[in-house]
Amino acid sequence: MLDPQDIVEATLERIRLGDPRVNAFSRVRADAARAESRALAERPDLDALPLAGVPIVVKSNIDVAGEVTRAGSAAGSEEPAESDHPVVSRLRAAGAIVVGVTEMCEFGLWGVTDTPERITRSPWDIRHSAGGSSGGSGAAVGAGLVPVAHGNDGLGSVRIPAACCGVFGVKPGRGLVPAEVGVDSWGGMTENGVLATTVADAALVLSVLADRPALAELEPPAQLRVALAVAAPSPLLMVDKQWAEAARTAAELAAAAGHVVASATLPYSGGVGAVALRWPANAAREAAALPHPERLQRRTRTHVALGRAVLRAGLVRPGQVDRIEARLLDFFENHDVVITPTLAGPPPPAKAWHTRRWLPNVLANMRFAPFTPLWNLVGWPAVSVPMGLHGRTGTPVAAQLAGPPGSESTLLRLAAQLESARPWRRVAPE
Repeated sequence: MLDPQDIVEATLERIRLGDPRVNAFSRVRADAARAESRALAERPDLDALPLAGVPIVVKSNIDVAGEVTRAGSAAGSEEPAESDHPVVSRLRAAGAIVVGVTEMCEFGLWGVTDTPERITRSPWDIRHSAGGSSGGSGAAVGAGLVPVAHGNDGLGSVRIPAACCGVFGVKPGRGLVPAEVGVDSWGGMTENGVLATTVADAALVLSVLADRPALAELEPPAQLRVALAVAAPSPLLMVDKQWAEAARTAAELAAAAGHVVASATLPYSGGVGAVALRWPANAAREAAALPHPERLQRRTRTHVALGRAVLRAGLVRPGQVDRIEARLLDFFENHDVVITPTLAGPPPPAKAWHTRRWLPNVLANMRFAPFTPLWNLVGWPAVSVPMGLHGRTGTPVAAQLAGPPGSESTLLRLAAQLESARPWRRVAPE
């Protein structure tokens, strides 16, 4: 068995050499990780721990004891967390070592990751963003700095960076993993998930986070009814041909594995509008609890002001989501899984988006990542599976698999089948 101390030292060296290129980390916990590895090496039950010695990173919007939970912003608390978030506690109990916290956009509001300190970049082409808001976690895994990472997902924030960085990402359904992210877990839309170089690694970590060991078992599923839905959620949005082809490739692989695949149209009706209202409304609720709201970035202040107006007007109503979910339940009477593109186009340029005005940020987000938010709105599981590289940009393309409540195991097993049929390069070339 490898010594946890040797693993940590090797990981810290990879981070030292590789992070300046992608800017994945907001803080590297070098001394703390070394201390954790020494304590772990002395445990008598080391061989029984599912994540013994595995170096992992945690997104900077959940508490890691002794670290300031900055969430990509200067507007929050400046005091270190006194205790670990339940997700971090479960990782540590399983033997994982937290080597750092990763960068994110301000309070996870945006689909790209940049702050006044750094711009987080795709390891496949540093001219492109790593996505957001778990962009630091995606870049850390995609660059080979760590094998697995924690992320959380309120509008696609695990699946978007997974797609941008060429790794596998899983957002579980509501209630499977402890959430407690922000105020009321962003209205129940945010879940803690995993980014990893392989489906098996992600499934193992998710099994720890959910305290459900069976999730790590990846035997092929029984024959599934798979829907292929490549049309954009709105006629106003365009889908890049190569991203649409990524979804078709995934569907072809599923058919070759023996599943029944048919083209379909997802019932997006009402979903785009409901997301458009909740995105700023959730930001306004979160801003109300901040100790330093005056320090928010310009784009975020505009978003929060819009959210307050939405809340005052009573435009966010539970019935909106109930109707959308009812239509999806009808759809899944005839299907077990749906495959869509994860994104509608390549990642935006890696630049200081936080210095730009609100409207360019919103338009960029909506244009390149319209497929992911629906599953946050209803709280259903979804994953992003790498499907090759874009012929023009050389950045990864990916397919999204989604299913009804409780289908996490089905999605993981199908994703593992796709990976076996078409393995992807586990990390970007240096």
